[in-house]
Amino acid sequence: MMPDHCKDVSFREVDFDLTEKNIRSGSEGKFAYTRTDFMILRHGEETAVIRVHKANGKDLFRAVTNVEVVSLPSDTVFIRDERIDVLNVAELAELVRSNGGRTVVVSGMFNHVSFLKADELLRLRVFDVVPPSPSKLSVLVRKAMSSGMVELPIVTERVDIDLNEKERMVKTDAVMFPCRASGLVSRKRMYYLDETPDIEGDVTLIGCDLSRRIFRSIYGRDVPNVDMCPKNLVKDDGTPTIIKCCKVKVGHELVGNMACVPWGATVQDVAGALKALFEK
Repeated sequence: MMPDHCKDVSFREVDFDLTEKNIRSGSEGKFAYTRTDFMILRHGEETAVIRVHKANGKDLFRAVTNVEVVSLPSDTVFIRDERIDVLNVAELAELVRSNGGRTVVVSGMFNHVSFLKADELLRLRVFDVVPPSPSKLSVLVRKAMSSGMVELPIVTERVDIDLNEKERMVKTDAVMFPCRASGLVSRKRMYYLDETPDIEGDVTLIGCDLSRRIFRSIYGRDVPNVDMCPKNLVKDDGTPTIIKCCKVKVGHELVGNMACVPWGATVQDVAGALKALFEK
């Protein structure tokens, strides 16, 4: 449960203990602004959240007919942090996770106030290669969830395929990567497939099926290879997962609980994939 917008939330300091009985009696005979759907009640260091039902009409202030208790102080955490965008569902979902699943009320950026009560958080595994670090896909996921295009309580788990660890599996005197990336290190001679270099001696290719096909097309032979394809390496354990795949050209594809976006994915591609993955 989360307001459509922080404009729908009223913040009030009250002079009574925040029990359900006191909240209901304290609401009797009160009026609320026409747009107010929820109220954050504060008494000292205690916080409660209620949903407000009002009489029908077009007046700016209408009589409160009933209140629904969303959360009481024992299940509510109040956070004041001006760095937090209270309209970012995913950001609030991370706070719910870090506070043991309790309802979070946040006074955040621009002193806007909102809350999130999440009976169930949506867990997403972001599976990508590094370096560079953080991975491109994890950055795109974060941007997609802060863009307003994905209004779901998603919490993420990053799983990175470290190409430097893959390099340590290489037995030949030289290693070839698909392309240059900041942070790649090796004591071996390093080549990059997209530069189509002249190769001296034996080399091991770190890449996917497409890299192997490109190598064969350029050099007319096969070489030892170490697979770095996310689709081949990710565990098929039912966890909703997003990966990059060079076989996906535009948009996204769903394969069971896995969303695949292009290697050159955009924020829009990722947002569409996340919505499709969790709303199917």
